Amino acid sequence: MILYPAIDILNGRAVRLLQGRRSEVTDYGDPAECARRWVDAGAKILHVVDLSGAFGEASGFERTLERIAKLGVPVQSGGGLRSMEEIGRRFRAGADRVVLGTVCVEHPEVLYEAAQRYGDKIVAGIDAADGRLAVRGWTRLADKDAFEFGCEAKALGIADAVFTDVGRDGSLAGVNLADTVKMGETGLNIIASGGIRSIDDLRALKESGVYGAVLGRAIYTGMIDLAAAIGEMGW
Repeated sequence: MILYPAIDILNGRAVRLLQGRRSEVTDYGDPAECARRWVDAGAKILHVVDLSGAFGEASGFERTLERIAKLGVPVQSGGGLRSMEEIGRRFRAGADRVVLGTVCVEHPEVLYEAAQRYGDKIVAGIDAADGRLAVRGWTRLADKDAFEFGCEAKALGIADAVFTDVGRDGSLAGVNLADTVKMGETGLNIIASGGIRSIDDLRALKESGVYGAVLGRAIYTGMIDLAAAIGEMGW
């Protein structure tokens, strides 16, 4: 199972939010230094998110992404991408894979064009609350069923998806195993995100055949030792 250390960037800083609420933020410092820490621990891919962009704000994110990409580890990146131009800019800044969330709901033609142009470099971002898609930095719920959207993404040729239980993100409440496994019934390779707090969560995901897991607050606080987890999970 592939482990994706998360670096969420808000106003140029690496942060963790609780359930996506910017009023409940913990600052972990320089994003590139965080990235180096996870690479030194053995990370083979990083999950880097532009939170400022997700909230619809200017961010200067590409400059930070360029610094992180220079570490030589592939980067999967999302947040704030609303057009083909912005997607192309994210790739040029150093992303190897791009995660699309809000734009898939508001402008599904962009997901279609991106899938046609970039193939398996496009990852669906399925952020769910009570079974519905959460969009615009999780500030509102779309009138769209998350599982249904997963099926539509798979039909477009998307292979991988990051599935986040918004209610658990940053909470260390434990992974939503049942919904994560169910999302895998779409045929997508599911990368679990939200609430992961222990190696037991990772073991349960791996035993259930889940493709990958995004690790956030648990590795920043030391509840999960990233190097040990990578050693056990194999990636």
